Amino acid sequence: MPSQQAPVPDAALTTGATGIRVVVNDRMQRGYVYYRTEPIGRNFHPEFRPELTPCQMLELGVFGGRYMTDCRAEFPASWYHRAKLCPERQNPELNCFGVNASLPLSAWRRKGWIHPQDPRGWFQWYCRYYMGRRSADDMRQIARWKAMRRHAGAIRANCAPRDLTCRRRQRQALLHWAYDSRRI
Repeated sequence: MPSQQAPVPDAALTTGATGIRVVVNDRMQRGYVYYRTEPIGRNFHPEFRPELTPCQMLELGVFGGRYMTDCRAEFPASWYHRAKLCPERQNPELNCFGVNASLPLSAWRRKGWIHPQDPRGWFQWYCRYYMGRRSADDMRQIARWKAMRRHAGAIRANCAPRDLTCRRRQRQALLHWAYDSRRI
């Protein structure tokens, strides 16, 4: 008689001396292990001050709703209660500014922006960082986040204050990087 194997959960959490151990098994990672060593949403690097939490970003609408639809077990269920998601395909209408401001994942890979620990890119890194993971890739990702600030300057220079119809792609791109351009 064949043995019955229990299904592998999308993410398994256990607590130990090194923090909370997370084992990820989703469509893009199998058996990836990391540790959450910091409190959720706290103890960020002093140069990293995102204006939005991952939950707020998902609620506002990012990445056409297609991002991270198969890895919910890894993150708090509350992040998905009001998230704008579309598991079948990217839908720019779900984005906060109603436009597509993303390059395909294949372009990210060609440019060397994707590292194996976060195969979905910066937002996956940010979600894991927010949840308390710290890694050798943190400073590279923080530098990439800081480089996005120039887009806020372009909006300030070219748009009337709080004109959310001005430079919508640039505003959506900022939102993808946890900047809240609705204040500009």
